[in-house]
Amino acid sequence: MSTLAETHDALLLDLDGTIYLGGQPIDHVAVALARAAQQGAHSIFVTNNASRPPTEVAESLASMGIPAEPSDVLTSPQAAAAMLADRHPRGAKVLVVGAPWLETSVRNVGLTPVREAADDPVAVVQGHSPETGWRQLAEACIALRTGADWVACNIDSTLPTDRGLLPGNGAMVAALVAATGLSPRVAGKPERPLLDEAIRLVNSSRPLVVGDRLDTDIACAHAADVPSLMVLTGVSTTADLLAAPAALRPTYLAFDMRGLVDEDRSVRIPTAGSARNGVEWSVTAQDGALMLASGQAVSEVQPTVSDAGALRALAMLAAAAWASGVTAVRPADRLAGAALARCGFVVGAP
Repeated sequence: MSTLAETHDALLLDLDGTIYLGGQPIDHVAVALARAAQQGAHSIFVTNNASRPPTEVAESLASMGIPAEPSDVLTSPQAAAAMLADRHPRGAKVLVVGAPWLETSVRNVGLTPVREAADDPVAVVQGHSPETGWRQLAEACIALRTGADWVACNIDSTLPTDRGLLPGNGAMVAALVAATGLSPRVAGKPERPLLDEAIRLVNSSRPLVVGDRLDTDIACAHAADVPSLMVLTGVSTTADLLAAPAALRPTYLAFDMRGLVDEDRSVRIPTAGSARNGVEWSVTAQDGALMLASGQAVSEVQPTVSDAGALRALAMLAAAAWASGVTAVRPADRLAGAALARCGFVVGAP
């Protein structure tokens, strides 16, 4: 059996919650990505962040012990600029609302960045910058009302900081939506242009999206029709997984990035609903809950279950939840209870 890194030629990796958390690398990431490279998978770091250029992102990753070159990083401004270049002739003027890196991205594709509507731009491109205020939004509003094309790097409503969640680019985009009644084309996740550009960048034929958020990373994979791995190291929880609608459901599950390079640490979610996984686990709907049973006699007072076993149980539960619409879970025995606890569920004794 092959690992995910051996099966896929490019790993399209989210950053926050997948590679690092709170500015610190997540356990096992550096070793897993090094092994993934040895197994033939090229790591590409794809981020909605519109303010930091690839050089800064690569340097930050390297400081965490995760080797990365600027060419291994793709940001939403690059994808947004590519979208503009596909629609407008070389040299066309684009009004930039955002950080210097967004302006550079526009220039790098042969377009001309401007900052005022009086310059008659053919398009507006909008990305996060802490310097954006009423004046910048007013210039964009004027340009949009005269028919300019509009591309947003992302529509993330909030931005995580060490002071908590602050207004993100989506909040500023919403101000212009309210003022103009228009809606932008979107480059970043959960839309597909960022992934399309990453796939094109490395000429991948077998890409895999890797991320921690169902509503951005996994949704983007669905939009681009690319398989995905959900790692349980960030925002989305196992409870979120069971309740996920079809457009937010991952292909594979892993507790952490070791799932890329160890076949026992990742699992494909089966397409069937209530079923058995060999003789290890069974899941049935009973009294408004999914009942997980191990079918094994357990003598220990506090039985333990391997990570691989717990992960297989979770995959069975996800398949059953998606088929039945039932998301409450209960253990039928103590081993099942240990598996649910390892997966982060809060459940009572069987």
